[in-house]
Amino acid sequence: MHHRTPQFQECLAEVQKGLRNIMMTQNPIALLASSGTGAMEAAVVSLLSPKDEVIVVEGGKFGERWREIAAAYGLTVHSIVIEWGDAVTPEQIKQALAHHPQAKAVFLTLCETSTGVDTDLAAIGPLIKSSSAVSVVDAVSGLGVTPLKTDEWGIDVIVSASHKGLMLPPGLAFVSASPRARRLMEKASLPRYYWNLHKYFNLVDKNDTPFTPAIGLITALKESLRVFEEKGLEAQWGHCARLAKAARAAGEALGLSLFARERCRSQVLTAFRSPAGVDSGKIVKTMRDEYGISIAGGQGPLKGKIFRIAHMGVLDEFDLITGFACLEKVLYRLGHSLAWGAS
Repeated sequence: MHHRTPQFQECLAEVQKGLRNIMMTQNPIALLASSGTGAMEAAVVSLLSPKDEVIVVEGGKFGERWREIAAAYGLTVHSIVIEWGDAVTPEQIKQALAHHPQAKAVFLTLCETSTGVDTDLAAIGPLIKSSSAVSVVDAVSGLGVTPLKTDEWGIDVIVSASHKGLMLPPGLAFVSASPRARRLMEKASLPRYYWNLHKYFNLVDKNDTPFTPAIGLITALKESLRVFEEKGLEAQWGHCARLAKAARAAGEALGLSLFARERCRSQVLTAFRSPAGVDSGKIVKTMRDEYGISIAGGQGPLKGKIFRIAHMGVLDEFDLITGFACLEKVLYRLGHSLAWGAS
C-alpha cells in the first residue's frame, strides 16, 4: 500500500482513533518509524531549548535513559534518584518542583521495565499539571497493559511503541501531546529535523505523515487495536493483572523472592531475585537456548541478580504454565531446591 493514498489515509485515521482510545486521550498522536527511544528523544528535542532545566525520575535503566538524552542536548538535569525496586512518591515530586521552579518538564516512566515497578501517575499527574512544567511519560511497556488515564490524570506527553503491550514487532513509536505541550513546542529551539514533532502534529488532521511511515507496522497496528476494541481496554488490564498475580504466586511457591516493593509492583512484568549462588544470566540463557522460552535478566547493577518474566500483550495462562514448568527444570539443574510442580 502506498502511503500517499486514500487507502492508507483511512488506515491512519483508524489507528489514530484506536491509539487515542487506549491512551485515554483526546490529544493528537504522532507516529514515528523508530524504536521507543527515538520517540523519547523526539519528545525532548521538540519540547525544550538549550540549557532548559528539567526534572528526571531515575529508578532504573529507563529513567536513566531520560537523563542521558536530556544531558546529550545540554539541558540542565535535576534527578530524583530512587532506589531500584522502589517508586517515586508524590511528595518527592512536589519537593522537586518547589526546589526547581524553572523546570520546563518532568520526565517519568509508567513502568520501569528494568525493575518491574509502576509509577503512581494518578497521584503525580495532577501535581505536575498544577505547576509550570509539563509531564512527559515513557509508557513504552505499560501502554495497553496497566491503567493509563492520560487526560484524567493531566499527563501532557505520552511516549510509547509497538513491541510490548500492543503485541507487534519493534519499529513503530507514538507520541501524544496536550495543548500545553504543543504550546511549549512552539517556543522550543533544540536542533531537530526528523524528530520535530510539530511536523507530525500539523498533519494528523489530514491523516498524513511528514516522512515515509512504517506502513506494514501501522497496518498491523490497526489489527492489534481491534483486539483491544473487541476485548475492552479494562478487560485487557484485568487479564494482565491476573497473570501478574499468578506469576508472583508461582515464583514464591518455588522459594523465589520478589524484587520490587509490594506497593509499586507492576502488572507488566515481575522481577524475581535469583537464588543464592545462581547467576540469573544462566537461567535466561538455558531457558532460551534449550527450551525456546524467552525471559529477561537484570540490567546495570542488577545484572546476574534478577530475572524478569513478562505478563503482557498476547501472553495467556498457558504461556505462564509452560514457562514456569521450564523454570522449575532450569532452577533444579542449577542447584536450587524446590518442590516439583509447586509453581
